[in-house]
Amino acid sequence: MKLIIAALVCLLLAGMWLQDADAKSMHVSSSNCCFITVKRKISPKRIQCYKNISSTCSYKNRLILKLTGGLEACVFQKESWVQAYLKKINLCQ
Repeated sequence: MKLIIAALVCLLLAGMWLQDADAKSMHVSSSNCCFITVKRKISPKRIQCYKNISSTCSYKNRLILKLTGGLEACVFQKESWVQAYLKKINLCQ
């Protein structure tokens, strides 16, 4: 009985540790790919930073903009307004 409890505690602790580990090193989540792209211009006040899509995504030439309120938006990297914003915003950490 004590062995079963010890094993369950170890599994619980391992699960908690994996949640804290860097998600990028563990797997590529769908949030690193763009499936629906915003075509309208987004207010620069709403943009916090940007990140590149994963190299494993099927759609290329897109970026993910992190917006206020925890939202994200996918945009075409070659749009003129996006290029102008990239000069003013930073890559997400």
